[in-house]
Amino acid sequence: MNMYKQISLCLPLVLCSQLSFADWIDDSVKNVEAHTIKLRQHIHQHPELGNMEFKTSELVQKELKSYGIEVRKGYAKTGVIGVLKGAKPGPVMALRADMDALPIEEKTGLPYASKAKAIYQGAETHVMHGCGHDAHTAMLLGAAKALAANKDKIAGTVIFVFQPAEEGGADIDNFTQGHLIGSRKMIADGALNNPKPEVIFGMHVMAGMPSGNILYKDGAILNSADHLRIQVNGKQVHGSMPWLGRDPIYASSQMINNMQSLVSRNADLTKGMGVVSIGSIRGGTTGNVIPDQVNMVGTIRSNSEDVRQGILKTLPKMVEHNAIANDVTAKVEIAPYAPVTTNDKTLTKLMQPTLAQVNGEDKLHVLDNNASASEDFAYYGQLMPSLFVFVGATPADQDMAKAAPNHNPLFIVDNATLKTGVESHVRFILDYPKVAEQVQTDWKKMQAAKK
Repeated sequence: MNMYKQISLCLPLVLCSQLSFADWIDDSVKNVEAHTIKLRQHIHQHPELGNMEFKTSELVQKELKSYGIEVRKGYAKTGVIGVLKGAKPGPVMALRADMDALPIEEKTGLPYASKAKAIYQGAETHVMHGCGHDAHTAMLLGAAKALAANKDKIAGTVIFVFQPAEEGGADIDNFTQGHLIGSRKMIADGALNNPKPEVIFGMHVMAGMPSGNILYKDGAILNSADHLRIQVNGKQVHGSMPWLGRDPIYASSQMINNMQSLVSRNADLTKGMGVVSIGSIRGGTTGNVIPDQVNMVGTIRSNSEDVRQGILKTLPKMVEHNAIANDVTAKVEIAPYAPVTTNDKTLTKLMQPTLAQVNGEDKLHVLDNNASASEDFAYYGQLMPSLFVFVGATPADQDMAKAAPNHNPLFIVDNATLKTGVESHVRFILDYPKVAEQVQTDWKKMQAAKK
């Protein structure tokens, strides 16, 4: 009986401690919510294309400095790093947001809708935050403000990573110079070297998912992506006499058909999926002339590194054999964009309670399958344990099936989403130190097994 009395006496103290801990997080997130919304709407109204995020970068720097956070620049042209040292010893942890917009004309009709134009690949275009990077940047700034105001409660150091050009650069050839932009360039420029984080967290808003909801899974969560270019050279001739020439159009059609067999007949689909798609084919000028050249551009996607590598190895040989069979020549170029984005299994498992705390278990969902899109966040995950999650962007009272998708002129982000993102970032930083030892032990074992 005495034992139960002791337990009953202790419970209120434990509960009070937990509530007070939760209260300050809730209060800090609420305190920055209005500012976060204001930031997001400003960034949305003034979007900038990849590798050209000069004003956004300046805004990020100004905000971080005003929070008392150390600011570093000179990474990937417009990238920004913020460093916040907590009052208690602990691990170095990174939070990442992307800043760039897309060459899309906005048609949402929002009061803060973009009317901006810019030069993309040499031509003037409309610019819009059609994938939510404005929200990502604002959410990370909101989290930075909240964490800086409560650095006495932080065990360790926080690295805020504001990255350009996740969607590609507006000013360079992304095919040949992709390594000079985005996360690859941030890493190459030493953005994560001093101090070096041992873990990184990222998130992405997603249309067709109600705001307030968080979606995640362990293992592969986003596909790999590789750019594909094929040039087929033949011999030009009158369309009425194809036997006198060498037809690159006919050869190209065979190549497109046969490339599908790389997945359907050559890939081990028990290991994952793969997609080879040709999105552009150009050749010829008129109907009665067989041209001398055809140019194709496509993409290769997979959620398995084994399947991906199999396609990358086999595709050039298949195209070459098709070319020989049709008495033409072919030049194949493949440029990597990103490997598979993979959530560390131990980190994902141990951070699940953290994700559930944000808006409750009923707003947390495990994805059945990985998303088919790709993210250069994957490169960070090759260096350290990483966790990437999706946050619903569509107002909860709307029909999810009718929501305009990401990369659409009508794409919107519900302001309520921002609070979810800010709180998730804050909780990642507060909770990770409690599980750091186990995460790092399992990560080191996994890396050793690969050697």
